[in-house]
Amino acid sequence: MGDCLLEVRGVTKRFPGVVALSGVDLQVREAEVVALIGENGAGKSTLMKILAGVQPADEGELLIEGKARRFAGVQEAQAAGVALIHQELNLADNLTVEANMFLGREPQKFGWIDQKEIRREAERVLELVGLEVSADTPLSELTLGKQQLVEIAKALSTKARVIIMDEPTSSLSLSEAERLFEVIRDLRERGVSVIYISHRFGEVKELADRVVVFRDGENAGKLEREEIDHDAMVRLMVGRDVSQFYQRTPHELGEVALSVTGLRTVENAKHALDFEVRAGEVVGVAGLVGAGRSEMLAAIFGARPAVGGEVVAGGSSKVPRSPLEALNRGLALVPEDRKGQGLILEMAVKENMSLASLRRDAKGPFVDEAKEEALTVEMTEALSVKTPGSWQLARYLSGGNQQKIVLAKWLALKPKVLLLDEPTRGIDIGAKEEIYLLMEKFAKEGMAVLFVSSEMEEIMGVADRALVMHEGRISGELGRDEFTEEAIMELATGRSLMNAS
Repeated sequence: MGDCLLEVRGVTKRFPGVVALSGVDLQVREAEVVALIGENGAGKSTLMKILAGVQPADEGELLIEGKARRFAGVQEAQAAGVALIHQELNLADNLTVEANMFLGREPQKFGWIDQKEIRREAERVLELVGLEVSADTPLSELTLGKQQLVEIAKALSTKARVIIMDEPTSSLSLSEAERLFEVIRDLRERGVSVIYISHRFGEVKELADRVVVFRDGENAGKLEREEIDHDAMVRLMVGRDVSQFYQRTPHELGEVALSVTGLRTVENAKHALDFEVRAGEVVGVAGLVGAGRSEMLAAIFGARPAVGGEVVAGGSSKVPRSPLEALNRGLALVPEDRKGQGLILEMAVKENMSLASLRRDAKGPFVDEAKEEALTVEMTEALSVKTPGSWQLARYLSGGNQQKIVLAKWLALKPKVLLLDEPTRGIDIGAKEEIYLLMEKFAKEGMAVLFVSSEMEEIMGVADRALVMHEGRISGELGRDEFTEEAIMELATGRSLMNAS
């Protein structure tokens, strides 16, 4: 690692009623990977937007190679060598790879776009990140992992010396994530610095030369390479020891609340799915990306058609033909994509929370605002939602609080079976713990909980029992006393099926 390349001194940023950053400091040396961690709302994204020229700081200094800079926009930041790769990729899938890389800054020759220069530079940079696709490939033909590499190539084409990556692996498969790690290590070897934001401590430990921790908009501490471990990061993030992160207490189980027999999804029509979940039971569904877990939940909830089979719940054995039918039978689904499918971001907290209950609580053809407000107060207190008020737009809440709003929307209907798809994806460790406690509470009250998770630690910590899927089929089932990472991975990778054959 070389000299200090980027330095933040005493940066403060205020929004109406909120101090997002208060006098924070950050240093990034040349050829260094600095992990920036903290709970949602700690100020990480705000600082990154300031560094990338998206918004200005109210106070403080930003220095590049010792010289004070103040960016009036993204292009000025890029010209200074700072590029931000957002968690939700900022690409146009109707354009080619090369068009995406140079969109808005196309090189010109005699007043015309220089297509030859674009092709030459795009191919050079794609080679740097090891992406073996033609520069004229439509972006829509690439996997999410390859699109992530296009974003990195785009950043490198701006001659970026500091690349900011915000939760870059949140939607990647294991193999795609490993490829990304290789690219990050190669960038470091080439002298490029990376600011890496992630809630996944395993990735941070593997990649980071140094960890900087934010808490409540302030510096909470830092860890050098030899000091980086899970407990130390948790301590600095939440200001306390999380000695018992998972607090699963088995309860006496009730009747079968959900029975799935011979269910065949469109995506995996040749494999029939069979299992049961009892009242008061928490069942985890493990497996690798593409195993068919989300498709199974969507079919049970009637959000996707099923080819055949039975779903016994709420007095009927038919597979629900629509989410409304599933709701009427006591089923509720919290989807993986909370922003795209679980919330209407431009609506208020109370409007989102009452959305599923509008038909039940309507006053004739109108919304019963008194009931809506009462429901919001009840659910906000029950789920400890942190919001300035029921009027706040969902867009401006942290990921953990957004997830609680989606939960509240369905819990208002008092479902018998709760389906959760990646319930803690993209939220911080403190919010995760709150979600786990809520799952425990629901089970204690007699609800059946079926949840999908890509984190084995989460499955082993929360579930009474685990179903493991591989390529569209249930490859095995494990009781709580059988949980090990090795046992789950053997089933998730299909090794047990090969051994059996």
